[in-house]
Amino acid sequence: MSPAEPLLSVRDLRVVFPGTAESDAAVKGVSFDMTAGETLGLVGESGSGKSTVCLAVMGLLPRGTTVTGSILFRGRDLVPLRDAALRPIRGKEIGLVYQDPLGALNPVRTIGSQLREPLRLHLGLSRAAADERAVELLERVGIPAARSKLGSYPHEFSGGMRQRVVIAMAISCSPALLIADEPTTALDVSVQAQVLDLLQDLSSDLGLALMLVSHDLSVVAGLSDTTAVMRFGEIVEQADSEAVFTAPQHPYTRALLASVRALESEGTR
Repeated sequence: MSPAEPLLSVRDLRVVFPGTAESDAAVKGVSFDMTAGETLGLVGESGSGKSTVCLAVMGLLPRGTTVTGSILFRGRDLVPLRDAALRPIRGKEIGLVYQDPLGALNPVRTIGSQLREPLRLHLGLSRAAADERAVELLERVGIPAARSKLGSYPHEFSGGMRQRVVIAMAISCSPALLIADEPTTALDVSVQAQVLDLLQDLSSDLGLALMLVSHDLSVVAGLSDTTAVMRFGEIVEQADSEAVFTAPQHPYTRALLASVRALESEGTR
């Protein structure tokens, strides 16, 4: 990849789920670029196609889904790749933080074993080296007494701590791109800001590109360099985040901002 080439370049992405008519595509001709170290905010209402874009990038869409267009990651098109070819990229070069941390973790395996797995699979670390790296990762995401937590199970953590573990897993192999799909949706309001601050710090400290996906414009307002607004499977507005939030061009973006401001106004009464 040359210095001028985007880290991720999505062009005319179209996704049609099995049993769905072509006219009812979940994603309809989406295009965007991300550079190394950039934070992209992908926003829109539930059902707008945001998560489908994430899953398409990861190659995790249901079997039988029709995907057309291109997803160039470091110059390589991911769309035609089979699962075996995508496996070394997922987790190692592209990390994913899911909406529901409890659902993302295996309830019958310890946190240590789940952190150890990608480190041994992708980096070839010994068990001892993987354990040391797991402790470092837990400490990096703010888990107290990290070493003692390796033998704990997901249900022994709070929702916020579970999401920190999921983030630790997602960054374990030092990916170039981290996709955070509604990372605060399942969390209490009191810990949402902490998780967002952590993602911002990690993006800055590790130099990774961050795709921050949310239905809430206020979540991405202060974190993203660029914002893309989705509606009905399409990107209706895409620009520098400051421009999107101060001078939105599309009526839908203006309506979203107005609803956020109305809620904020109600909250101050």
